[in-house]
Amino acid sequence: MILETERLTLREMTIDDLSALAEILQDEQTRYAYEGAWSEAETREWLDRQIARYKEDGFGLWAFSLKENGKMVGQCGLSRQDADGQRVLEIGYLLNREYWHKGYAAEAAAGCKQYAFETLKAEEVYSIIRDSNFASMNVAIRNGMEIRGRFVYF
Repeated sequence: MILETERLTLREMTIDDLSALAEILQDEQTRYAYEGAWSEAETREWLDRQIARYKEDGFGLWAFSLKENGKMVGQCGLSRQDADGQRVLEIGYLLNREYWHKGYAAEAAAGCKQYAFETLKAEEVYSIIRDSNFASMNVAIRNGMEIRGRFVYF
């Protein structure tokens, strides 16, 4: 286990999480703010990339599960991302649609923010959010984050 919050545990994902991850990444509605749902192969590549990040960086996007039953309901964690020409530490999150509007994403993101500052001794932490993704913006705001800039990817 990497960290725990009041209702959640966060841990590194393994190959055993592939089906729970597929429920998230292969759902068109869940991925509305991205380029759409992913294929099985893309989902597996994503999982492999997170596992590689754990080894290379010591962190990545982690599985988060409900303490009450151990069910993986989302992924949340830290990764290095490019933001307008700068390499930054980002909190990212994505949650199984069945568990939206229960505060789980905000709770997991808050735990990751605390981990970034306390464990990794980060000076800054970002959340890079598409301007149409109001739900993720609200999670970031609830996590005490503020708009620092805007940029466009082509």
